[in-house]
Amino acid sequence: MLKKTPLGTNFECYGKKGMPVVVLIHGLGLNKEIWEWLIPSLTETYYVIAYDLLGHGSSSDPPKKPSLMLFSDQIRELLDWCDLGKVTLVGFSLGGMICRKFAQEFPKKTNALVILNSPHLRTKAAQEAILKRVNQAYLDGPASTVEDALIRWFTSEYRKKNSDLMDLVRSWVVANDPEVYPSIYQVLADGVMEIINPTPNILCPTLIVTSDEDFGNGPEMAYAMSGEMPNSSVLILNGLRHMALVESPGLVNEPIKSFLDQLVGISKNGH
Repeated sequence: MLKKTPLGTNFECYGKKGMPVVVLIHGLGLNKEIWEWLIPSLTETYYVIAYDLLGHGSSSDPPKKPSLMLFSDQIRELLDWCDLGKVTLVGFSLGGMICRKFAQEFPKKTNALVILNSPHLRTKAAQEAILKRVNQAYLDGPASTVEDALIRWFTSEYRKKNSDLMDLVRSWVVANDPEVYPSIYQVLADGVMEIINPTPNILCPTLIVTSDEDFGNGPEMAYAMSGEMPNSSVLILNGLRHMALVESPGLVNEPIKSFLDQLVGISKNGH
């Protein structure tokens, strides 16, 4: 059932309420539809909530300057509105940054995290490159960045064979408001500094997944992130880029579900 919170968060629920709760957080310029390949594998065992970030999809524009804290508060408001307690968060890219910020700010509401293809501390060159893209978005809107993004997001062979899907993803990005999108892109560029060396530590169980060809969010970042999260593990997917969850959903879904099922099993055993 499609719903909306007082803040204007557009969300949809799947599965049966009362089951362990999993909240799905998409990345910059996308919307909750990005999870269509994951949701069916979870709904028998979990109560799944997918929502649009503020300024994306059918959610309202941010009420103030976008920040990781604003997006963390959006999750808190959503959970309060749905009368939910502790949840597991699954976040992709910017969504993975929001996961980490939420876990820092609201540890009592965080059961576990799954972080997909999300950035950590960038090199100077990588930071300069993303800031250049942010500036391009300010000048010319989301359409000016989307073609290069598709190259970073999908392997060449997959792009050639799936033009309809490229059109779909492209349509999601260009639908963003050019007055709002760049300020959220700025959060992706600068917000990572807020979640490096978290204080206090993020202690909940965490699965960190990335791809060996995701050059903006690759293995070195995943291992560096894991080094700051004592109860985390890392999975590297070979031969894929940023959008592994779309290009090869089975390779992403299986370890996510296995990780979640282990948490449920631990909980049922009373450990």
